[in-house]
Amino acid sequence: MAARGRLRRRRRATPARHPHPGHRPQGGSMKPHRTPVLIVGGGLTGLSAAVFLAHHGVSATLVERHPDTSTHPKARAINPRTMELYRAVGMEERVRAGRSPISGNTDLVHVESLAGAERVRMPNASPEDIGRISPTQWTLIDQNQLEPILRERAVEAGADVRFSTRVDAIEEYDEDGAGVLVRTTDLATGASSEIHAQYVIAADGSRSPLREMLGIGAHGRGTLTNLVSFFFEADLTEALRGRRIIAAYVNNPEVRGTIIPIDNDRRWVINVSFFPEQGQRAEDFTEERCTALVRAAVGVPDLPLKIESVDMPAWDISARVADTFATRRVFVAGDAAHVMPPTGAFGASTGIQDAYNLAWKLALVLSGTAGPKLLESYDAERRPVAEETVRQAMLRFAVREGRQYQEVAAELLDETTMTFGYCYRSGAFDAEEGAPDAIVEDPAHPSARPGARAPHLQLDGPDGAVSVIDLYGDGFTLLVDEMAGRWTEAVEGEAARLGVGLKVVRIGRGTRLWDQDGSFRRRYGLLAGGAVLVRPDGFVGWRTTAGRSGPVDQAAIAALRGILDRL
Repeated sequence: MAARGRLRRRRRATPARHPHPGHRPQGGSMKPHRTPVLIVGGGLTGLSAAVFLAHHGVSATLVERHPDTSTHPKARAINPRTMELYRAVGMEERVRAGRSPISGNTDLVHVESLAGAERVRMPNASPEDIGRISPTQWTLIDQNQLEPILRERAVEAGADVRFSTRVDAIEEYDEDGAGVLVRTTDLATGASSEIHAQYVIAADGSRSPLREMLGIGAHGRGTLTNLVSFFFEADLTEALRGRRIIAAYVNNPEVRGTIIPIDNDRRWVINVSFFPEQGQRAEDFTEERCTALVRAAVGVPDLPLKIESVDMPAWDISARVADTFATRRVFVAGDAAHVMPPTGAFGASTGIQDAYNLAWKLALVLSGTAGPKLLESYDAERRPVAEETVRQAMLRFAVREGRQYQEVAAELLDETTMTFGYCYRSGAFDAEEGAPDAIVEDPAHPSARPGARAPHLQLDGPDGAVSVIDLYGDGFTLLVDEMAGRWTEAVEGEAARLGVGLKVVRIGRGTRLWDQDGSFRRRYGLLAGGAVLVRPDGFVGWRTTAGRSGPVDQAAIAALRGILDRL
């Protein structure tokens, strides 16, 4: 793992002078709170990390400086790959139950004005197309609806969740083994406290105070535009012309911004760009000016409307990626690791997938099952994906800002490819010789090679249809066909000796799960007797295309030990 950053070392941690409410020991001075993992940040990434860690048996502590979860819709789309992750931890239906009123909308349009010319409509995959790749679908749910669901689930699972808690300092300590000392302040009471963690996840947003404390730099375009947001009420039926928009990106001489439906009826939010370098200020957006901007964006000069408020804080759209996602025992994730334009709806899902990648690795290392080098794969795997995702979001943002779609089309990857097709070039898997170095592949024609997502396949079982995706998520899974020999027993036995959860699943004739016409072998690139080892996060860790009774078990065990850093 990268050794950059300013994590200071100390030999012994000194107890804080003021206890955190609810953590004062009886009859004496305060003892620091101890936790295997401290998560800093209570947004979508941090709360998801708490849920995922709990799924793997790790009870984390989470601190968040704000008093409560978000009150603004912010991110509104969770892609199908991320829904697979929530499905794996038993939350898919719970998340879908909180979906937005706009959950049936489909259109992302770039317009001169809502009532005027449509410049381009971004292509979207149909539910049928996604159904061939995944057992789940897109879910449109507002961030202010999803965060409370995640918080409730995290607390139910045993996470210690503390809002109104600010991190003031972070440093390493050596007391009963290496760890991280974090000093915090309860903003409601002013009380200070210390938390001793074995590992820390910094998921504290795009301006990440923790990343700054650690001295982790970032690169990229930086701030692209400054914005103000305000809610308004209006009947836009005529301007919509039957379109069911997720968002309309407006660009004309009077206004540059985005119109987003809130209740799919009369309530909307508009995000409007302003330019400080031209002397413009957020304070200049009076109710009268906002009214004029809405009318210009809609394209109806006399549109009746009501501005709800003009006092929301200004914000910005930026593009940057942290120089490293790890420094010794601290990992950055979500917006703290990568921030990108909202065009493409990549940001929230990328952060949640960071957390999923990290959770199973931390759980194995904390249990002593895996060596610490497993954690180095987090940066190796997730940072290149973030770089490409930011690049794709930037191409879409360029269209929003006025560039012609045809100018970027050759570089633009569709959302389905970016959602399911990204691959890890290096990391915790046994790479195949001669494997392509591409960061993405076509998910409609997946390779199933190590470092790629294990493809979806519909199987028949005694209780009906089953997706192979539903076999992943708890531990390692070894997929074999009906021709696999008794060598699989040796792999199971060695995994048990290593303390690793591993299940062998046979697919084919005469088994509990069977496919149609050999589709399992075709989908996973296997010949008779082949095998695939799938990691807990649903990525392929090792594959042998054809099985022979002799060395296959040894190769599978060697691959498993390599992933675990147990060679």
